[in-house]
Amino acid sequence: MTRVVLADDQTLVRAGFRSMLEGEDDISVVAEAGDGAEAVRATAAQRPDVVLMDIRMPVVDGLEATRRIVADERLRDVKVVILTTFDLDEYVYGALKAGASGFLVKDTDPMELIHGVRVAARGDALLAPSVTRRLISEFAERIKEPPPEPRLNSLTEREREVLAAVAAGLSNEEIADRLVVSHATAKTHVSRVLTKLGARDRAQLVVIAYESGVVRPGWMG
Repeated sequence: MTRVVLADDQTLVRAGFRSMLEGEDDISVVAEAGDGAEAVRATAAQRPDVVLMDIRMPVVDGLEATRRIVADERLRDVKVVILTTFDLDEYVYGALKAGASGFLVKDTDPMELIHGVRVAARGDALLAPSVTRRLISEFAERIKEPPPEPRLNSLTEREREVLAAVAAGLSNEEIADRLVVSHATAKTHVSRVLTKLGARDRAQLVVIAYESGVVRPGWMG
């Protein structure tokens, strides 16, 4: 059972998401929150698999709430998925940097929402990779010269290839196909890259890849 906390300041939005998610046998909404501070408290109390987090909320916004959740070692297994009205939202990039695992646009198809929650819970692939890649590219373009990233020195050439593939939004299966290796080998490579770079999940790898210049906007098409 995938356990979810819903954080949005609009009661009707939460009700709509709850209705969609709880129609699935394998998903349970364990708490709701109307502001960021409440979201942090609910997450600490319930320790869900996924938090669906709106950005613009009173008291504490979704960005700060995400930071607080990610900073709590007891909640390291919780995946925060940002809910946004626009697919190119400046705050979403900050949320990914803060440790969010991905994002969904609020008017997404119900099946995409459900799929996104399941994918986030597995930690298997970045949510909405094409949109996320476009968003990160948009703001990474502002970085004229990437700052040095010492952690990259620990990566092998193959691991750099894997990092670039993750930044393109590829799943483990797709990485395996691209590199002509087994699925298990691709998964091992991704795990090693996560460990070496101290990244929370694949979303963090995408941010690192763009900001360090391993990939540049437009490279992945």
